[in-house]
Amino acid sequence: MKTLFKTFLISAFFLLTANSTFGQQKKTIQTAIIKTAIYCDHRKVCETCGPNFNQALLKEKGVQMVVLDDKAMTIKVTYNSKKTDLEKIKTAISKLGYDADEIEADIVAYEGLDGCCKKA
Repeated sequence: MKTLFKTFLISAFFLLTANSTFGQQKKTIQTAIIKTAIYCDHRKVCETCGPNFNQALLKEKGVQMVVLDDKAMTIKVTYNSKKTDLEKIKTAISKLGYDADEIEADIVAYEGLDGCCKKA
């Protein structure tokens, strides 16, 4: 009877320990809103800041979804934090020629944007 009770206590201890360990794991799917500057008035069909922009960001490892809001001048990015981080995503946006929060647009990439995508 004592061994059965000891076995039960040990099992309960391991079960509670495992449950608290797994409960503390960080969520891997993150969403971030990044401030940018997009001046194009026809973004949905624009070759520079429309579908090509989304496709380029979706090619970044870990990026799952991109929503560009030209009115609010934000980019909502959903990503897997085990595969990438917010700084890498901001750098990728910068390399496309756009500001990403505190990271300024890459000058060469910005010069390559269509005229409609640049600040007037």
